[in-house]
Amino acid sequence: MACFFRRTIAAKLGRTLQHPEDVFIPAITAMPVLKKQQSPDFRLSVSTLRTNGILPSNGDIQLQTESLAKQLKRDSVVEVISAGKGVINFQVNRGLLAEKVLEPFGKGEDDKYGLSSDLLTCLKRGTTLVEYSSPNIAKKFHAGHLRSTIIGNFVANLKESLGNSVVRMNYLGDWGMQFGLLGAGFEKFGSAEKLKENPLHHLFEVYVRVNKEAEQDDALKHAARDFFRQLEQHDGKAVSLWRQFREISVQEYRDIYKRLGVHFDVYSGESFHRDQAQEVVRQLQNRGLLKTSEKGTGIVDLSPEGDLSNVCAVLRSDGTTLYITRDVAAAINRKDKYSFDEMIYVTDKSQANHFSQLFQILGAMGHSWADRCRHLPFGLVQGMKTRTGDVVFLEDVLDEARARMLHNMSQSHTTKELEDPEDTAEKVGICALIVQDFKGQLLSDYKFDWVRMLQSQGDTGVFLQYTHARLCSLLRTNKGVDEGEFNPSLLREVTGINVLQHLLRYDEVLLQASQDLQPKHLVNFLLKLSHFIASAHRDLPVKGSPPDVAQVEKLSTEKPNIKGFTGTKIHFFNADFQNFVSPLEKLHTTNKNALFTLIRRGYASSGGPAPSWPLGCGSLASRPYKKCDS
Repeated sequence: MACFFRRTIAAKLGRTLQHPEDVFIPAITAMPVLKKQQSPDFRLSVSTLRTNGILPSNGDIQLQTESLAKQLKRDSVVEVISAGKGVINFQVNRGLLAEKVLEPFGKGEDDKYGLSSDLLTCLKRGTTLVEYSSPNIAKKFHAGHLRSTIIGNFVANLKESLGNSVVRMNYLGDWGMQFGLLGAGFEKFGSAEKLKENPLHHLFEVYVRVNKEAEQDDALKHAARDFFRQLEQHDGKAVSLWRQFREISVQEYRDIYKRLGVHFDVYSGESFHRDQAQEVVRQLQNRGLLKTSEKGTGIVDLSPEGDLSNVCAVLRSDGTTLYITRDVAAAINRKDKYSFDEMIYVTDKSQANHFSQLFQILGAMGHSWADRCRHLPFGLVQGMKTRTGDVVFLEDVLDEARARMLHNMSQSHTTKELEDPEDTAEKVGICALIVQDFKGQLLSDYKFDWVRMLQSQGDTGVFLQYTHARLCSLLRTNKGVDEGEFNPSLLREVTGINVLQHLLRYDEVLLQASQDLQPKHLVNFLLKLSHFIASAHRDLPVKGSPPDVAQVEKLSTEKPNIKGFTGTKIHFFNADFQNFVSPLEKLHTTNKNALFTLIRRGYASSGGPAPSWPLGCGSLASRPYKKCDS
């Protein structure tokens, strides 16, 4: 692994500059691989040594670079040391490169590849609570909830793989005035028969209708306020109806989560903290933080000068609590119950001010752990509305992707080789959705593009799944190449070296992802790896090669003494890919392009089955929370 070479280089620097080798570890970085020319394996920035006081900050940096490069001694591990512009480049022994990169595999801990790196020892570990997805009950899971769900799942998986104890929490929007409106609406427009046939669809119909009619009907608005007041007062009939809505919602959400490969340890919600929210109000009052506005609402002054220039409402004029009051209560309860070391909220960027106020209120109440709470914001998905402007439900998106893929696969003669074509179509479609979402900066808005998303070539989820399935196929069809000792000296081809050099960067990518929680680092790392794999697969044939060469190019996952590219990549994909999707072991084995050509054609306007919902060019904000209480 990279840590062996990084520490060897650090030891050289330590002896030469008379400093502990550990201070050099973070400054030694693996080089990005260049396709057209061989690049060094590692690089040291001399400016970093100047900044850290290891080298004088005055003087000519290039002279320092060249002088230090000359002082460092080459050996059997580091064969080439050269000075660049303000950097020192290192190239390691090619036989050792293959040996050390592949060394961890086949020892029963392939899923821990890279996690023992020196770079990751700086990470704080403990209990991480991740709150994500958090849809509003009694509403179908719309496509806008996808981002919070998959991003939060990625963060939870990443934190867990790095050694944290993770609490995965779904904080349902199951309280507030909107349920007064729904309750009053169901009493007027609801049907027990329709609720039984298609529960969430009927509740959504009722909610849309009651919202529309309440705009013109003051009596209906009054009935909604009365229903919510009954809920707050624990009226049996109102609570029973609300509980029925909640159970219906959670069951349907579980089905969606199962398809996405997402699970939760805790299903919580605003309703769990409605009584605790009143205790928060009392604590604010006792600390002198609660004030009354001119409108009679309860507010907390968050302005630095105490001039009411930045206030946060925590109580309505009628004494009922608001969303943020319940959020404060929930945070305090979670700290008491789970004793978390950090808590991460995954919601869209429009909630940034809400969480800023939440953390400020917690701090003002004397909770020092407020600075360990973090909001991970993300941008909006554009182009995911129907042409009529209606919201697209996530279930429909997943169903449509699966149906189109199944249709196209049925036209291909390779489909008969798949044991479960429906499951394959499902996983490829979901992977395509997730990879399209994860390739860029989370905070950026992005345009949803079916055609680009489903391409088998280029940087797509389909390409990732195909690469992994192709490697698995290579293992299955070359079972005879699994005897003898692995000889790294046989590995001379540039495309093979490129794969190994790219894998050297893995611990750095993990560190970067753990610091900013951006999945793009791992996704783009995998996409580049897939391109290097494609080149290596072309240049390093296993079938028909002499046995000793084939051993280098093919790995039996069962025998630790056989190591090679295919096994490395498969183990790597299994460890890393599963942070966000389920890797497939089989797509097809004969015509590698037929299936994906058909998939692309299926989404063209002139081909494939007619879509059940036409995608237009509107935009859909991902709002997993109901942050207002109107």
